[in-house]
Amino acid sequence: MKTQISGARLLHIFSAFWTLALAFLIFGDVVGRILFSSPIPGTKELLQNSVVTITFLQIPLAIYSGSMLRTTILSDAVPPTMRRLLRTVASLLGLILFLALIWGTWPSFMDAYRIGEYEGEGSLRVPTWPVRGAIAAMSAFGAFAYAHMIWLDWTGQLVHESEAPGALARLEE
Repeated sequence: MKTQISGARLLHIFSAFWTLALAFLIFGDVVGRILFSSPIPGTKELLQNSVVTITFLQIPLAIYSGSMLRTTILSDAVPPTMRRLLRTVASLLGLILFLALIWGTWPSFMDAYRIGEYEGEGSLRVPTWPVRGAIAAMSAFGAFAYAHMIWLDWTGQLVHESEAPGALARLEE
């Protein structure tokens, strides 16, 4: 179980460094435009593909840490057994969503890889298959994370009602 959370953390850290690299790219592009009237070629293409990938890289840790969008209005008003059922239904919906994303993304990933699909013209052409592959892979990780959270919940292993044990570093540790 700690392996999945460690993997989710590594993906999160990787995406944070990727975001920092994009910040430097944007800064360089702006400076190039202003001072030298010469932007960095392909910045737009790199950014639009990176934002999607970075978002999907952060999904597994968001699931494990209980940070996915949710509300406690209803769950605060019901007994513990009903809260567990509500968590299970929510996790099943998340699982179905990510399975649907895999089902919808996999064929386009395979086509993009097979034909060498790319975005951009001129000096920088960015392949689209890595982004489509990341969406499919992180959707698989997300589906697994939701299934894992259901299992943890029904085996009584959740420390807090919304997060996996060890998902977040505790300040008191």
